[in-house]
Amino acid sequence: MKSEEKNQEKASENTAHLLPFTHYSKWPPAVFLMGPTCSGKTTIALELAQNLPCEIISVDSGQIYRHMDIGTAKPDAATLKRVPHHLINIIEPTERFSAGQFRENALRLMAEISARDRVPLLVGGTMLYFKTLREGLSELPPADPAIRAVIDAMAERAGWPALHAELTRLDPVTAARLERTDSQRIQRALEVCYLTGQPMSRVLRQTEITALPYRSISIALMPDDRAALHKRIAERFNGMLTSGLIEEAKWLRSNYALQRSMPSMRCVGYRQVWQYLDQEFGYQDLAERGIAATRQLAKRQMTWLRSMPNVESIDCFSARLPQKVLARVEQTLMQ
Repeated sequence: MKSEEKNQEKASENTAHLLPFTHYSKWPPAVFLMGPTCSGKTTIALELAQNLPCEIISVDSGQIYRHMDIGTAKPDAATLKRVPHHLINIIEPTERFSAGQFRENALRLMAEISARDRVPLLVGGTMLYFKTLREGLSELPPADPAIRAVIDAMAERAGWPALHAELTRLDPVTAARLERTDSQRIQRALEVCYLTGQPMSRVLRQTEITALPYRSISIALMPDDRAALHKRIAERFNGMLTSGLIEEAKWLRSNYALQRSMPSMRCVGYRQVWQYLDQEFGYQDLAERGIAATRQLAKRQMTWLRSMPNVESIDCFSARLPQKVLARVEQTLMQ
């Protein structure tokens, strides 16, 4: 009898991906595949999409931009044709896209995917997007162009490290998790302080968490070997330069009315290439600064991930990683 039960369980596991997941839970499932840059998220996502009825939703604040392909490590055209992705190539580099807009789009897409008896697979490294989706929107004031212009002028005069020091005085909790050169986030945190008269960390704590109506499976690809991740980061950034990142940035500057303060041009890699094209430093410095900035990005992403509840970490360098993640997702889907 026990042998027959085991065979039935194994058969169920092997055919789980053929059945509507709504049979198994009150809430439809959703898979969150997170991790720092260069942790292999794209490869694993494609493996899941080829073995399960998943549709990929990109959670990447750089891949939303059209024509920014090399520097964002965007899947190539053949891959996008073979495995369609949502929320890639949706806006121009001159446009802005907020965490609130991401949440609105992601929830709509997740509902549509679930209605097709398929599983939303959210993949990326923009932790603010994941946090906003999982917990709801914070009651932060909208951007104020006048205050941002003042902050930018202060940064131009004193530098972003000086503004980070000012943020440390006003909001030490937020400042502690930001790099001294993270201009975009320092600007936003100071803006909130100036607009509300309160530290942004306090405003965020006052936000009521909104339950996400999905049975989420949250997996983080994290490196047990930090040096191996750093090596992969260096190899990828140098590969981007070889593949034409500088030429891509030149084309963008020639075809769009871009400014270095725009969110698209603040993306790691494009920011350093912009400075290189403005002759602020040479090619060797470009490579070194790009690699260093990417390492800092990975560090921030891992800090976010360690603070997120209910996230299962898997070593991104472990043997048979795709099979491990696939087995873990299939197991959870059938619970």
